[in-house]
Amino acid sequence: MKRYLETGNFAVTQAAIIAGCRAFFGYPITPATEIAEAMSKFLPRVGGYYVQAEDETAAMHMAVGAALGGLKAMTATSGPGFILYADPYGWALGCEIPLVVLNSQRVGPVSGITGAPGQGEFYLSRYVTQGGNFETIVLAPNSAQEAFFLTVEAFYLSERFRMPVTILADQLITDGWEDISIPETDAEKETMGLRFIDRKVNPGPVFYPPTDEIDIPPVVLGRDTGALCSDWTPTEEGYDIETVEAQHKHSYRMIYKVRNHKDIITRYEALFLDDEPDIIVVSYGTPSRVVKTAVKKAREKGQKIGMIRPISLWPFPDELFKRKATYLSVELNYDGQMVREVQRTVPCDSRVHFYGKCGELPSVEELHAVFDRLLKGEILTRNQWETEAW
Repeated sequence: MKRYLETGNFAVTQAAIIAGCRAFFGYPITPATEIAEAMSKFLPRVGGYYVQAEDETAAMHMAVGAALGGLKAMTATSGPGFILYADPYGWALGCEIPLVVLNSQRVGPVSGITGAPGQGEFYLSRYVTQGGNFETIVLAPNSAQEAFFLTVEAFYLSERFRMPVTILADQLITDGWEDISIPETDAEKETMGLRFIDRKVNPGPVFYPPTDEIDIPPVVLGRDTGALCSDWTPTEEGYDIETVEAQHKHSYRMIYKVRNHKDIITRYEALFLDDEPDIIVVSYGTPSRVVKTAVKKAREKGQKIGMIRPISLWPFPDELFKRKATYLSVELNYDGQMVREVQRTVPCDSRVHFYGKCGELPSVEELHAVFDRLLKGEILTRNQWETEAW
């Protein structure tokens, strides 16, 4: 292993190249600009291509085009750019084009604060384009090292499911400096648990089968396969068609190729759930690191508190929330987003609470004060703009 004191942006870049990425398209935006800068430096060294697009929409379209040409492709942005990916992202979903998209969340809405972390695109990463009738795969790291691992994993999943995969990070992960280990040999990659798959080419004539099967090679243009690609509902051979039956078949595939293979996607971290905890704290990304410390310290005080950290956010891991308890969702937003999924999935007689901060992490002391109130059966209240309680 080679060790670095570097940023999450650097870790993502190295992971993408190790995973076989050879084309990157981007537009400068804090806090993801350094990914583009690093890609412009490192990709040419391995025979790859870097292009700075004129805007975010163009960057995503270019990534889709490169993937259709047979290259493993990637793009990276932040919230204001991620929303502009909507149309080409939908094209990639509908035409089953594998690529990787990283979104480093910052405070919003719109431009907000460029140098402060946020978690405002939880639902946007799920409903990333128009029309519905699809599932998404979204992975959420909570450290630079995990960002490395999940970037490699994103390329792996994108090929197996032949679809775009989103890495939902935040500003503290991509900009933060940490100790990072990068494998240099195949043995080290195996030890780290990294999974790889090469790009293959679908020979046709069936390019869009109406099944939930995965591990089907994607459409690659220009390889004498007769492959077709458009943003219309396709026949199995890829021709445009406007029939409800064809839409039903295509929608079934877009949804159930993911839902019926969740076991390949789902990743999570769970702490102290074996003794039926009174409170289960739910958090992802950077806030989960503070939550983990707070939960461990609460255990030292004798409080029965557990923790769930979803690493794969979508499809949402409903199966993790079957215990009856008081749930607390801790998020880096002021409105409460993941908490709504927790509400949806927990047993009907469980209580669900929300604690959110905007642009800054909660402290361990703040979380302990919240734990104490919930253990006493008190209701969390709002203190005007300072904190938001569910």
